[in-house]
Parts: sequence; structure tokens; C-alpha cells
Amino acid sequence: MFETSSALSGAIQVVDHGGERRLVAGGDTLSIIPLSGDWSALRGAYWWRALDGASLTPRPTALFVGAGGGSQLHLLHARARPRSVTVVERDPVILQVAQRYFRLDQLPRAEFLCGAIEDVLPWLESSRRRFAFIMEDAAYWAHPDQALPIVRRLAGLVAPRGTLVLNRHARHHAVETAAALRPAFARVTVRRMGGAGGNALICATDPRRPPPASATVPRSYPVTARRKRSTSPSSL
Repeated sequence: MFETSSALSGAIQVVDHGGERRLVAGGDTLSIIPLSGDWSALRGAYWWRALDGASLTPRPTALFVGAGGGSQLHLLHARARPRSVTVVERDPVILQVAQRYFRLDQLPRAEFLCGAIEDVLPWLESSRRRFAFIMEDAAYWAHPDQALPIVRRLAGLVAPRGTLVLNRHARHHAVETAAALRPAFARVTVRRMGGAGGNALICATDPRRPPPASATVPRSYPVTARRKRSTSPSSL
């Protein structure tokens, strides 16, 4: 249906087949949406299972690291009607394709930040924003030396009783990643998905907040976030 390429993601295709629309980048399927609007066929997919393990509160605030074609964003809106959604996607071509062909531009109360998560995190941290649900789906193959510092900072953005979910390869440091999160959360589980993909969902719920140090004076940050449909961290 559509083809293009990206310096970050390689060849990008939008493929319609059997009532589904798929976003394929570098030979990997990033997202699937049903053209009919019936999501029941995806109940076994990790996008759906990640929401099952999150104990979503009514009207949650959500952060997604890695947009793909937005399968999970659409599912979240269908199931929980989030108060707001923030999406961080490093590849502007992926974001443009998702907005044009996967209806991301129609999602209400959504903002899109184009940039690497390590560049966007300082802005999210300084604005003191907290999210009831965070999904990180951008470091599937990343080594813990690279991924864990980012994961720990994402953990600091989880609201009380909120949930952080990571998508990892089941045989590629999923166990080590879960172990690193256990001191920071009351409950951490690893759920292995079936199929050839070998996905493992790491679900960390209810962050443990360290007591404030009595000798430390908290810094105050002005909240400067502005709602934008699409922006770049460099302009924030």
C-alpha cells in the first residue's frame, strides 16, 4: 500500500492483508490494526496482554516510548479512555507514517515528541510529570548496560500505584532487567509470550518512593510543557 525508507529504521512498508493493516520496518512488524475496528483478534498479542497486566485506573495518564503504528495506543483508548497520552518516537518517518496511515492523528488528548528517549527524559523529569501507565517498547534488543539507566529513569516517572511495562526478548536479558526493577517496585512479574517472536513482558507495579533526605532542599521546576500535536525535544 505504501513504501518509504528511513535512515533510522530502514525500509518501511504499510501492508493491508486479511482485514489488517501492518506497519513493517526493517523486516519486523511493528504494529497491526484491524481495518474493521474489531480488536478481538489481537487478544493474544503482547500489545493487548501488556494492558491486561497493568491494572489501569479510570482515565489514566500514559506515556509510550516507541510509537510504531500505535496498536497499543488505540487499544488503550478503546479500553480506558485515557486523560492524556504522551508518545515518544525517535524516527520522524515512522511517526509521519503512523499519523497518516494508522490514524494516530485522530487520537484525542495526545501529544507526540520526536526524539530519542534519552533526549526527552530531562524535559519530562524537570516538568515533574507522572504517568499511571508507561509502556517502553523501544529497547527490545538493547543490552542492559544501555537500557537499564533509561529504565530506571522511566521508573521515576511512574505515578503512585502506577505501572511500567517493558517489552523484551525472552532470552535477551529479560530476567536481568526484571531483577534490576524489583528494589524500585512492590511487584515485578515477567510474562513470556508464545510464538516465534519470543516476547517477554516485564510488568512493574506500585513504585516504592524513597523517603526525602532531610538535608536536601527540593528544587522547584516551572511546568513549561505545552500541548502539541507533534514537536521535537530540541524545541521544548
